[in-house]
Amino acid sequence: MKEKFYRFMQGRYGQDQFSRFLLILGLICLAVNIFVRSSILYWVFWILLIYTYFRMFSKNHAARYAENQRYLNATARFRYWFDQQKKLANERKYHHIYVCPKCRQKIRIPKGKGKISIRCPKCGAEFVKKS
Repeated sequence: MKEKFYRFMQGRYGQDQFSRFLLILGLICLAVNIFVRSSILYWVFWILLIYTYFRMFSKNHAARYAENQRYLNATARFRYWFDQQKKLANERKYHHIYVCPKCRQKIRIPKGKGKISIRCPKCGAEFVKKS
């Protein structure tokens, strides 16, 4: 059975980031529709689901790739911001991030060192903070 599916999908576009986004958006519409009971959301869910499967089973790679690139370009700024927030949240486990009072430069200091004097690498200003 697995081999038959592989043969069926051979030459087809498959799943990409835009397909995943459409599928998640459709599932959100379905979940909201459970509480709201709107026929519009019901049809939006089905349209998104059908379009997602159409994209996955399509053999027109150039058109699907172009759609995915437009989606990635439109969401690049948001994805970059989200990745930065995730990175900062992970860094907060081991470091404090202070802002220089003079030049507003962000300075990363390891946690657990007690009260320390911090020298800004950009402007040379010194200030005391607890790490």
